[in-house]
Amino acid sequence: MEIVVALAIGILTAAGVWLLLRPRTFQVIIGLSLISYGVNLFIFSMGRLNINKVPVITPSAVVDPSSFADPMPQALVLTAIVIGFAMTALFLVVMLAARGLTNTDHVDGKESGT
Repeated sequence: MEIVVALAIGILTAAGVWLLLRPRTFQVIIGLSLISYGVNLFIFSMGRLNINKVPVITPSAVVDPSSFADPMPQALVLTAIVIGFAMTALFLVVMLAARGLTNTDHVDGKESGT
């Protein structure tokens, strides 16, 4: 299971970096989103990949830390998802404004090649 998560993190990050280096603004935005998904998976996996662990400590239970899931990575990833959504929305608005001002969607503001 760990190798699958590690491969997913690597593939998401590599694809995000590749898209980040593209000349069009929409591809850059998608690349940033993929990198943020890779980082979210990385943070989530730092809490150990546990299966069948209870998330909340009950007052009547004997406290054994190894039998509970770590809530901190889950809270960090949830916060990062909300921030990533707001960042993507802001980038899309800036992209549309830049497209209206420059009449191109290239990152540097000018068409290349022709």
